[in-house]
Amino acid sequence: MQEPSLFSPASCCCLFSLLALLATSHLMMSVKTMDIIDLTCEKCSQESPVFNYTFCLASLQAVPVSHFTNIKGLGVISMELALLNASTTISSIEKMLRNGSLDPFQLGCLRDCLELYSDASRTLVDAAGAFIVGQYGVASMRVSAAMEAATTCEDGFEERGEICPLRKENYDLFQLGDIALCILRLLSLSIPS
Repeated sequence: MQEPSLFSPASCCCLFSLLALLATSHLMMSVKTMDIIDLTCEKCSQESPVFNYTFCLASLQAVPVSHFTNIKGLGVISMELALLNASTTISSIEKMLRNGSLDPFQLGCLRDCLELYSDASRTLVDAAGAFIVGQYGVASMRVSAAMEAATTCEDGFEERGEICPLRKENYDLFQLGDIALCILRLLSLSIPS
């Protein structure tokens, strides 16, 4: 007597059906979340002329967990991305300061930027903590304060008409903060008074 094969036509059909069902439900989850990311970025871009829809979409979609979250999750992700930006920028500034090829004005500006970004990092941690416990107003104030680090850093170099070597980092921090602020506004509007 021959033993039944694990790969009989009936078992293969069942296995294929199960895999198709899992793939479809995973795809539907991803499409649903992509819609949340897209809708959030679209709504935010309609609220602000400086908000960059493409930057928002690319930033949030780049984080794997964002494909399986809700609007609150996107808020946490945006703050984590801003914090990551601030931490990476601190490392970049420290490297530039060690380089030794900068004039005294540039060194002074970079030291100011280092202090601004260090403060921004702590402020973003506070913002995330306030966000998690539902203190959206406090979180918004903290995120706004962190965004000021980017503009103040940029302004320091522009005082003498120089181009800031941290333009991209400043832009990114400002945009990531803007994403977080918009999500905080959206969540605040959904809370009954």
